[in-house]
Amino acid sequence: MTSMFTRNEKGPETPPAPAPKPAERTEPAPAPQAAAEPVKRPLASAQPIAAATAQRGVSVISRALKITGQLESSEDIQIEGEVNGDVRAAMVRVGAGAKVNGTVSGEEVELSGTIEGKIEARKVVLTSSAHMEGDIMHQDIAIQSGAYIAGRLQPEYGKTNVQPLKAKAE
Repeated sequence: MTSMFTRNEKGPETPPAPAPKPAERTEPAPAPQAAAEPVKRPLASAQPIAAATAQRGVSVISRALKITGQLESSEDIQIEGEVNGDVRAAMVRVGAGAKVNGTVSGEEVELSGTIEGKIEARKVVLTSSAHMEGDIMHQDIAIQSGAYIAGRLQPEYGKTNVQPLKAKAE
């Protein structure tokens, strides 16, 4: 019986052919073309979303999540689910179906869902579907028609030792 495989101490006379690799995955895109037009690659559908999220630095709390505790980020947070606790980030977006029970603070807060607590932000945007139960401390605020607010608007965000004029005169 002869063996199908033989060992040659000298090595093969002809080099084995390299396995063909898809050119789409191994060839880098030329720099000018990359700026003008994206290079199409297999399985690319998940890559742009992940890359865009990483570039913007947005953490997303999906509709399927319910979080109990404090959230804090030096970047942006987008909430589509439910958070029971305080949220602090550079920018916080609360989506139309989302709910936060606690204080939401940051440079900018955009509310389309529900907050039961307080907002402390330099800029606040309440969309037409917003439902706010609590006080809003702000410098700049935009309220669209249809937004619901049960609380006080306090334009003192960022100011320290704010005293009424009457107290200074006395």
